[in-house]
Amino acid sequence: MFEIRVICPPDDADRIGAALTAAFNTGPARQYPTRDGKRTRLYFTADHRDSSTTPTHTESE
Repeated sequence: MFEIRVICPPDDADRIGAALTAAFNTGPARQYPTRDGKRTRLYFTADHRDSSTTPTHTESE
């Protein structure tokens, strides 16, 4: 298990959360404003997905 921290514009928080949830098993995001109040800090507790449920990416020839 590990933690992911993302600093982003507030309008991107939902899109980033959805992308991380699709890539990893995540808990709910914890959101806090940055010190300057212009961006959002997102914290996710995450774990790698089981390889049996994650599609294998192969390089095209």
